[in-house]
Amino acid sequence: MTPLQRIPTLASFCVLLQLVALGQTASEVSWHDIGNLGVEGQGWKDTKAPFDRLPAKAEGVVPSSVWGLSRSSSGLHMRFKTDATKLLARWELTSPNLAMPHMPATGVSGLDLYVKMPGGNWNWLANGRPERQTNQVTLADSLPQATREYLLYLPLYNGVHAVQIGVPTSASITSAGAWGPGTRKPILFYGTSIQQGACASRPGLVHSAILGRRFQFPHINLGFSGSGRMEASMASLFAELDPSVYVLDCLPNMSAAEVTERVEPFVRTLRIAHPKTPIVFVEDRSYSDAFLIQSKRQRNDTSRAALQAAFKRLKSEGVQQLYYISGASLLGKDNEGTVDSSHPNDLGFMRQADQFDKILRPLLKRAVRNRD
Repeated sequence: MTPLQRIPTLASFCVLLQLVALGQTASEVSWHDIGNLGVEGQGWKDTKAPFDRLPAKAEGVVPSSVWGLSRSSSGLHMRFKTDATKLLARWELTSPNLAMPHMPATGVSGLDLYVKMPGGNWNWLANGRPERQTNQVTLADSLPQATREYLLYLPLYNGVHAVQIGVPTSASITSAGAWGPGTRKPILFYGTSIQQGACASRPGLVHSAILGRRFQFPHINLGFSGSGRMEASMASLFAELDPSVYVLDCLPNMSAAEVTERVEPFVRTLRIAHPKTPIVFVEDRSYSDAFLIQSKRQRNDTSRAALQAAFKRLKSEGVQQLYYISGASLLGKDNEGTVDSSHPNDLGFMRQADQFDKILRPLLKRAVRNRD
């Protein structure tokens, strides 16, 4: 071997330095599977995969489109406490499709981190931006030394095989415990692509996530893109759960005829299992361009009329604890609340959360008070 051959190339020397740096980082960071810290937002634990939203028994029972979408991790989240001055995350996605034409990768496939402030409110802190199917990022660094509670949301339109939180080996990390005082059963949100999260820029900006933080309440996101149609099989599954409130927001996927056919049997199934649990009906949002496009305006009008009629019939039969949210003001009046006339942007989701708040806040206060 000549002297020249014994001298390492610049490229190989850089690779060596990277390997050393990685080794140091690995030795200084302790990785924790979020499943061991407690994943929230799942109604069932007997799932086919750890981060599914429906139980394994639903496969072949619910529509295939619903089953496929239930493998997305929309609404799943976890809370933890740590005194770490640095927070890292790594996650493996089930699909290589990171984004959609009208929805960024940060919402479709990213992570979203919030921190609880001394007054109790949640502040956004960082997001995990996906660049490939397997990702590792530093979420926050050089944090002042203190024990804090954090909230991490999983991707909205992708699934995950695994998610880990990394902290310095000297730091402690534990589950966060209850959301607040009293018994807080989850809010169950059932709906369409909008409920699943299209087209929020980050997972924490879906209206159900916003309300969960605002109310300090557990919540379950059962939104299924293009597939929120109130099938009897879905009613039977939801009747197995015991939420504080059922929120039914399926009109964007249902024709007036389907509303007339399915809403009342769906509610009766829930009511047999849970005679006193509040059920909230939500009208579809107004298409932003419906003021000029007659077919869209008619679509809103006919489905709303059918839902109002079903609501009135159930009330006349003596069904109690039914509530109603109008769709006309869900996204505001200025047509700035969507990305495509249908799916909310971040502004639209915030406005929708504000409208839901008016109905849900007193119901949740009552639910906690009744169980204290």
